[in-house]
Amino acid sequence: MSSPEIASLSWGQMKVQGSTKTYKDCKVWPGGSRDWDWRETGTEHTPGVQPADVEEVVKKGVQTLVIGRGMSEALKVSPSTLEYLEKQGIDVRVLQTEQAVKEYNALVAQGVRVGGVFHSTC
Repeated sequence: MSSPEIASLSWGQMKVQGSTKTYKDCKVWPGGSRDWDWRETGTEHTPGVQPADVEEVVKKGVQTLVIGRGMSEALKVSPSTLEYLEKQGIDVRVLQTEQAVKEYNALVAQGVRVGGVFHSTC
């Protein structure tokens, strides 16, 4: 099962191939996608993406995880998240969201088992 491509991205909205939903922030993995609701883990721009934010995607068996930090890169990534991903043997790419989506889609096209967490505003 492959990861769905990000079909479109603009400020505050993302479309994922195979989903009729428009996301503001989303998680994607081989075979699926869903809203990324920061309230579930208490995530804020600082300290940023928590291990609990990426755990669900990692459990889907991804080799690579792409993290989109927002259009202006306001979203940080907690050092504990990077440590968690390293311990899991996951290749991680942390980029500005437009660049992150390009990287993610390129990895999908290469057949990599890739997942992502993307923030589409600030």
